[in-house]
Amino acid sequence: MTRLNKLLLVPYILWLGIFIIIPILLLIYFSLTDSAGHWSLSNYHQILSWQYVKMFSTSMIYAFIITFITLLVSYPAAYYVAQSRHQQMLLLILIVPTWINLLLKTYAFIGIFSHDGIINRLLQAVHLPELNILFTGPAFVVVAVYIYIPFMILPIFNSLRDIPHQLIQAASDLGATPWTTFRKVIFPLSLKGVMTGVQVTFIPALSLFMITRLIAGNKVINIGTAIEEQFLVIQNYGLGSAIALVLVIFMVLVLIVTQVTQREGRG
Repeated sequence: MTRLNKLLLVPYILWLGIFIIIPILLLIYFSLTDSAGHWSLSNYHQILSWQYVKMFSTSMIYAFIITFITLLVSYPAAYYVAQSRHQQMLLLILIVPTWINLLLKTYAFIGIFSHDGIINRLLQAVHLPELNILFTGPAFVVVAVYIYIPFMILPIFNSLRDIPHQLIQAASDLGATPWTTFRKVIFPLSLKGVMTGVQVTFIPALSLFMITRLIAGNKVINIGTAIEEQFLVIQNYGLGSAIALVLVIFMVLVLIVTQVTQREGRG
C-alpha cells in the first residue's frame, strides 16, 4: 500500500517539476544574464531604479484597494448567505458568473463604461454630462473587484457556516450585544476564511495585465503589464524574468504573513 501511495505521487511530481520548478529555474537563469548571455546583476540593479520602484508601489496600492473593497462587499454578503435558508440558491447565483470567460466579462464592462455605453446613455437620458469612465484607474478597480468577489465570498462563507450556533447563543445569553458578539465571536472565528479570501484576491491582483490593458489602457501600469511588455514587446527576457522572480518572492511573503495571521487569530 505504501508503494502504491508513492506511485500515485508520480504524476503530481512530474507536473510540479515540468510546470513549476523548471520554469522558476529558467527565470532565475535568465534574470542573472544580460542581453549578451553573460552573468550579470544588471537586471536587478535596473529593478531598483525609481521607475520600477514606483511601478511596484503602484501595483501594491491597487492590489490593496481591490482587496479592501472586495472584502468590504463580500463579508456582509457571505454573512447573509450563511444566515439564509436559501444557501444553495444564493451560492449558485454567486458561482455562475465565474463560469463565464474572463475576456467576455471584460468586454462586457467595456460596453458598459465606453463613451456610448449604458452608463453614459442613462446620463444623457436625464440630461447629465457624460463621464469618461473607460481607461481610468477607478474602472480598473471596479472590474477587478467584480471578478474577485466570488473568490472572497466562498472562503468567508465556509468559515461563517462552521461557527457553532451555540457560541453565538451563549454570547447573547451572557448579555453581549450583537456588535460585541460579532467583534468577539463571529469575526475572530471567521478570520481563517478572511485570510484565505485575501490571499486569493491580493496575490492575483498584483499581476493583472489583461484587465489592465483593456479597461485601464496605459493609465495603470502594474507588475503584470511590465512582465508582459518585457517578454512580448521588448523581448528583454532577463529583465522580465527578474521582475517575475521579485513578484514570486513577494507572493510567498504574502502567503507567510497571512498564515502567521491565521495562527495568531486561532490563538
